[in-house]
Amino acid sequence: MSQDNPVGSDGALGGISQNIILPDPEGKEFILNIGPSHPATHGTIRIVVKLEGETVRDAEVEVGYLHRGFEKMCETVTYNQCMPYTDRLNYVSPLINNFGFCEAVEKLCGIEVPPRCKYIRVILSEISRITDHLTCLGASAMELNAFSVMLYYMEAREFLYQIIESVTGARLTISYGRVGGLAWDLPENFKDNVLAVLPRVEELVKLGDDLLTGNRIFQLRMCDVAKVSYEEALSFGFTGPLGRASGIDYDVRRDFPYSGYENFKFRVPLGEKGDNFDRFQVRLEEIFESIKIIKQALKDLPDGPIKASDSRYVLPEKSETYSSIEGMIKHFELVMFGVRPPKGEVYHAVEGGNGEVGFYIVSDGSGKPYRCHCRSPSFVHMGAFRHMIIGANLADVIPTFGMMNMIGGECDR
Repeated sequence: MSQDNPVGSDGALGGISQNIILPDPEGKEFILNIGPSHPATHGTIRIVVKLEGETVRDAEVEVGYLHRGFEKMCETVTYNQCMPYTDRLNYVSPLINNFGFCEAVEKLCGIEVPPRCKYIRVILSEISRITDHLTCLGASAMELNAFSVMLYYMEAREFLYQIIESVTGARLTISYGRVGGLAWDLPENFKDNVLAVLPRVEELVKLGDDLLTGNRIFQLRMCDVAKVSYEEALSFGFTGPLGRASGIDYDVRRDFPYSGYENFKFRVPLGEKGDNFDRFQVRLEEIFESIKIIKQALKDLPDGPIKASDSRYVLPEKSETYSSIEGMIKHFELVMFGVRPPKGEVYHAVEGGNGEVGFYIVSDGSGKPYRCHCRSPSFVHMGAFRHMIIGANLADVIPTFGMMNMIGGECDR
C-alpha cells in the first residue's frame, strides 16, 4: 500500500476520519481493522489500530455506522410520538431517555407532574440504570473470559426486565413516558414483586464481585489500563461512571435534582486512578446505590394521579372522552395536533446509565419540535477512545471499549 493511499481516506477500507493513519513504509508497524461488524464492538463502530508488535501506536475511531436520524425524525412528529425514538438512543436503559425527554418538554410547558408520577419515574429509572450497568459489566467480564460472571449478571438483569415488562408491556423499546405523566399506572403487586427481586439481584451481583474484584488475573488485565486523569476527563467532557472513575464528583441526580431525587439518600462512588478497574468498580457500586434509592422510593410511594391535570397538554381520562363533547375534542386535538408548548427553548439533563443525557428543544408553538438535539454521553466519550488506547496492548482494546459502554444509538448524528 503506497503512501498516497492511506488507510482512512480510502485504503480499500472506506470511511472518513479526522485522524488518518498512514501505513509504515518500512513495514515495522501493522495496520489492523476492528469492526464495524465485529461481535466485540458492542455495536457498529470501526477501530483501525496501528500496531508495533502488540502495542497500539496510533488509532482511528469512527462512529456513525448506525444512523437513524434521531434528531430530524423527532422534528417530523408530535412530542409524544418522539417516545419510540428516545427508546432507541440507549436501548439498554430506555426509560431514563423517555423521562428525560418528557421532563424537558414539561419544563418548556411549565407543567408540574404529581408526586406519584415522580416517584414512579425514579423507581423505573433506577431499575433501568441497574440493567444498563449489568449489561456493561457482564459483557466486559465475558470478554476477559469470565463467562460465569456474565451469566450471573444476565440472570439478574432478566429479573429486572420482567419487572419492566410487567409495567410497560415491553422489555427494551418501552415507550412508557408521556408529556405530563405516564402511559398508565403500576400493576398490582408491583411493590411486592420488586422487593422480592432485589435481594436476588444483590446476591448475583455480589457473586460476580467475589469472583472478579480480588482476582489476580482480572486485576492485572484492568488495573492501570487506559488511565484518564481528572484533568483529562474534564477536558474530554466525561460524565457518569467514566467521569466519576477519574474522580469527577458530579452526578446530575444530586447536583441538579429532578423528579424528586433531592428526597433520597444515596452515595456517589468515585475512583482514584481513572483506569478500567475503577470504571468497573464505580458501576458495580452504583448498582447497590440504585437499589437503596428504589427501596426508599417504594417505601414512600404516594397514592394519587400519575399525570398532570392540565388539559392543554395531557390527554383527558377515557371516561371524559367518551361521555362529553369537550373531552372528545380535547382528545382529538392532542392526538392529531400534539402537545403545543409555548414558543421558546429549553435544556434539561438527567443522569443516564453512561452519564449526562440532555435534551435541547426549541418550540415554535406548534405540535412538533422545531429543533431537537440530544447531548448523548456515548458520543462525547468516544472522542477520548483513541487517547485511551494509544500505548496499550491490542488485548486491552476491547476491554477498554467495553468499560466505555458505548451504545450505538447515542452516537447517531
